[in-house]
Amino acid sequence: MKKFLLTLSALLAAGAMLFAQEEKEMKTGWSFGVLPCATYSTDNGLQYGAFGDVYYYGDGATYPDPLHKISWEASHFTKGRTRLYLAYDSKYLVPGMRFNASVTYVDDPMYSFWGFNGTPALQNYDLWSNKESFATPINYYGMQRKMFRALANIQGRITDNLNWAAGLNFWKWDLGALDDKYGYDTTLSLYERYKQIGAIPADEADGGNALEINAGVVYDTRDIEAAPNRGIWAEAYLNGNVLEHGYLKACAYFRHYISLPIHIFKAGDPVFAYRLAWQQTLAGETPVYMIQNVPLLVQRNMISEGFGSGNTVRGIRENRILTEGFAWANMELRVKLVSFKLLNQYFYIAVNPFFDAGVVTKGYRTEVFENAANRLDPRLAALGVDTSIYDPTKAGDIITSAGAGLKIAMNQNFIVSVELAHCFYNELVADPWIGIGINYQF
Repeated sequence: MKKFLLTLSALLAAGAMLFAQEEKEMKTGWSFGVLPCATYSTDNGLQYGAFGDVYYYGDGATYPDPLHKISWEASHFTKGRTRLYLAYDSKYLVPGMRFNASVTYVDDPMYSFWGFNGTPALQNYDLWSNKESFATPINYYGMQRKMFRALANIQGRITDNLNWAAGLNFWKWDLGALDDKYGYDTTLSLYERYKQIGAIPADEADGGNALEINAGVVYDTRDIEAAPNRGIWAEAYLNGNVLEHGYLKACAYFRHYISLPIHIFKAGDPVFAYRLAWQQTLAGETPVYMIQNVPLLVQRNMISEGFGSGNTVRGIRENRILTEGFAWANMELRVKLVSFKLLNQYFYIAVNPFFDAGVVTKGYRTEVFENAANRLDPRLAALGVDTSIYDPTKAGDIITSAGAGLKIAMNQNFIVSVELAHCFYNELVADPWIGIGINYQF
């Protein structure tokens, strides 16, 4: 993967010397961005497959925003995950409205389940890193999960820059213990322990369906959607499930992009970007198969879930924090180093040092762990490891992380992203944390 990135960077740098960008930047017609999914992450291993975006600019009057955008991915990971994704987004399909829809399928036979509430959920590194060393191999933090999701959202104008928004999202989940074919003791896992103590009720343990309806408002003054130089993008809405286990959530996201008139690089002034976000259940209780969901009106990545990984607080494991309420902040400086034209496409290379922070604002099924016996897994004693699985004294701890990223953008919309991060909360650290994909995080 490193060789691929170095080669790509060298080609782009060579293009900067060969092609001068003198004319006004403009794209018309169709534009395609396709890349192999040659990535690696601590959570899922090596990814292979392909992903990309298709843009249609028409006569170029709306550039750099496209008239229509189609995103897709078909990939597999060496740790078992398979992802299929197709999405459509347009502000011009329906006059005066923005419409986006997507269909996603994920088969994850080696999904990681770390427990509830993040900081109190203790991670035993012997169980995680030495799982093959026991007499009978165990994958204590392993389970399997399949997901199908279909969603559609629409926005309409209220006043300048202020829109109403509504959406419909359907999920189907299948959950279970690891398959016997992997050779692990399928009865010894955190997932099974949570079932024993009632943290995962029997009517949720195998999965279920959810139909969420969301409604709210969106305020948007960004100059460019994919990587704004200036403006505000804010959302506030309610999100409720009307199937099986009902609940109502409130979501609020505030993103601000500030151009800094420093004039260091010809490619453009640096941009300071930050996001303040909050999500919390107001009524009902979220079933375990939906607790990791992070509702968004416009999906910037294929999956928007979990507090951790590349969607919220970087530097910690995917879906490491599962809770009913969470607030987080992201701050980063986006610096374009060079821009150029190559093969009739416009490119720039940028870096983005960042700092993230988060805290749980409402716990999930904490009453289960008021019983001291439920904070232990006595089955672990036979393995000679610590039996503690939950420490309520760590509830409310603030999580922080920092890192930096490299971005390679084509036509200001197709952005390849590589990010490295380190978490400063030792119990949640996932070094080395590497995130490789598309787009800025927000």
